[in-house]
Amino acid sequence: MSSFLGVPVDAAYHLVAGLTGILTPVLGGLAAVAAIVVFTMAVRLLLMPLSLRALRGQAAQARLAPQLLALRQRYGKQPERLQREMTALYQREGASMFAGFGPLLLQWPFLSVMYLLFRSPSVGGTTNTLLTHDLFGVPLGAHWLSGAGAASAQGAVFLGLFVLLAGLCWLSARLGRLMAAQASAARPAKPAKSATPDKPATGAAASPGLLVRVLPYLTVVIAAFAPLAAGIYLLTTLAWSLAERMLYARKAGPLSAPAAVRAAGGSLRSGPA
Repeated sequence: MSSFLGVPVDAAYHLVAGLTGILTPVLGGLAAVAAIVVFTMAVRLLLMPLSLRALRGQAAQARLAPQLLALRQRYGKQPERLQREMTALYQREGASMFAGFGPLLLQWPFLSVMYLLFRSPSVGGTTNTLLTHDLFGVPLGAHWLSGAGAASAQGAVFLGLFVLLAGLCWLSARLGRLMAAQASAARPAKPAKSATPDKPATGAAASPGLLVRVLPYLTVVIAAFAPLAAGIYLLTTLAWSLAERMLYARKAGPLSAPAAVRAAGGSLRSGPA
């Protein structure tokens, strides 16, 4: 573990261990799991202003995507002119090309500390006792394919974790598409000149590729190679992120029917095309 993160990880360890001791008389063997969940939620609550700011930045990027695409099509062969036009667009709209990523980068050290805490076998030179606790008989320090393997009680616990993670990933990806469609619908762009009834314009409205569809499920892959404690942390933080997205989407207003149709890939159509 790097010395840069060693001190905050050690501090977080003592906080979670103390919380486990407080919850043990009430929850017994589930105290450590509850402590991981509570501590994760507390940290995410502190980071919530940054998360909501990142969501606003992502919504602005989605809203400006059609105009940015038009600029790239028009000035693609003039890099300097393209940069000036994009900068002017962001200034007019009061947005920034880094608005959706800056707040996320600021959160990264805090989330890295928490992830290291729940996957490190030792903290501060001593054994990480949090990983000696268990969930339904499975040690929090256990890995998916360790011990009895996938076809066991331990494998069943991990399978349940993977199913929950995959479900949250699917909901988060779908909500992200709906929010992007809502932001784009807030300021519809003029159709590209090359668009025809038989050949629609490509770009922001195009269907996402395979990589974009698979990428949201990367969390499941990470959990497959991490200890159970880290998987529980990932499940908690992913559920919190989804709740933040839902809260932001609710404040932004209901999604219009045309935008919902585009985001769902046309699945809401009731008649022939």
